[in-house]
Amino acid sequence: MKNIKVLILMGSKSDMSIMEQTSAVLDQYDVPHKVLVRSAHRTPEATVKAVHDAEAAGCGVFICAAGMAAHLAGVVASKTVLPVIGVPISTGPLQGQDALLSTVMMPPGIPVACVGVNAAKNAGILAVQILAQSDASLVDKLRTTRETIAQPED
Repeated sequence: MKNIKVLILMGSKSDMSIMEQTSAVLDQYDVPHKVLVRSAHRTPEATVKAVHDAEAAGCGVFICAAGMAAHLAGVVASKTVLPVIGVPISTGPLQGQDALLSTVMMPPGIPVACVGVNAAKNAGILAVQILAQSDASLVDKLRTTRETIAQPED
């Protein structure tokens, strides 16, 4: 991993169709990022290695998508002090409600920001907003986007 600002992790390849929206947002803002499939349960060592490698490459934000038990964001948050954004994925009989609760209900001291179920686009925008704290060009791009979406659609 070289010079990435955002690492997108997803628990399963099946999450890719949703998380492509995050990559599209980051591409729109020219934010270098990488996408990996890592599971908190099936590949915990590879998940931790990905976090450490991303930090060494200059990563500033982690975005983690997972369904059902959705422990990925919490595991990543336990291994870094950098911001972690969780994207609960709608799967299984509870249609993402279990993933939402698993992502948002973190213990004190290990926070995870959480967007809505399948809200991958918002995760990308939130990551850009976090990075904009130290990048004025991202602030300008975000303002332009907000002005554009605020225009009436007559």
